Amino acid sequence: MSEVETAEPARVTVRRPPATIYDVAKATGVSPSTVSRALNKPGRLNAATEQRIREAADALGYRINPMARALPTGKTGTLALLLSDITNPVYFDLVRGAERVATENGLTLVFAESQESPELELATAERIQTSVDGLFLVASRLADEQIAELAAAKPLVVANRQVPGVPDIIPDPRPGISSALDELRERGHRRIAYLSGPETSWMNEVRWRTLFQYALDREMSIVEIASVAPTLEGGGEALPRVLAADVSAVFAYNDLLALGLLRAARDRDLDVPRKLSVVGFDDIFGADLTTPALSTIKSPLREAGAEAVRRLLEEISGSSEGAAPSLPTRYISRESVADLREGRA
Repeated sequence: MSEVETAEPARVTVRRPPATIYDVAKATGVSPSTVSRALNKPGRLNAATEQRIREAADALGYRINPMARALPTGKTGTLALLLSDITNPVYFDLVRGAERVATENGLTLVFAESQESPELELATAERIQTSVDGLFLVASRLADEQIAELAAAKPLVVANRQVPGVPDIIPDPRPGISSALDELRERGHRRIAYLSGPETSWMNEVRWRTLFQYALDREMSIVEIASVAPTLEGGGEALPRVLAADVSAVFAYNDLLALGLLRAARDRDLDVPRKLSVVGFDDIFGADLTTPALSTIKSPLREAGAEAVRRLLEEISGSSEGAAPSLPTRYISRESVADLREGRA
């Protein structure tokens, strides 16, 4: 007769309730209001008393509740960053810069994304605005009027976008584009294309208009080619249209599109850059690890993220000092641009 195995009873984790301000007051022998002053407004109490309260709070695991703190002050100590696409690596440095400045100022930065949907972006922005001190929109797909309405309700800054009356941080695309076109022209390119990004992207329109005007100034012809999405897949799907345009070089709205073009060209045994030179935008991580390494126009996104949070804090405090500093782009020449003066294969 076999023994009957009995299952061990499931272990239940007993969680103690979070420490409160009253627990800290009891442990230190002071009033709850004194604890509140010590933790929320340092410097107003005797230094030794304040230190004793902080040590007791740490020992008890007490954490300030930002929602509770917001009741008397109206401030939560929280900022929100709303991205058009949180999976796009172009935003990594921008987020890092924004997070650094928020942390330096003792603030919490929370994130949300709109998945390139204006409808979702508006709904998310309206929902999150009620629980933060300010909102930072990155590559917003909203209409100017919608952004202005959000800014009227709560301090707001936009990056890679310009809206009348709303503070903005915009890397200047002109220096990078100018240098890239100079190199292409010097290397014998005269017919180029621009593989465009989302129609709702303000920066896409700026890049196209700048490329168009600067190309004409250099007596180069240029054509715009639509992409289905600003992704690797979108770049791959666009390759037949790029080849049909009979151009020697193509600028892509972002590095993801450019890398998608490179991958599709490799799959077709098309020699890049001898058959087609490719230039991206943004210089994302990995742009220099491809074969060939991608030439690209780098945006100072870490600086943009940091400066955007600084401007948002100025808007919150009412101490805005005017225009943002210039953040010029720069062209990084790598291996994906050929010299046509040596003869096209």
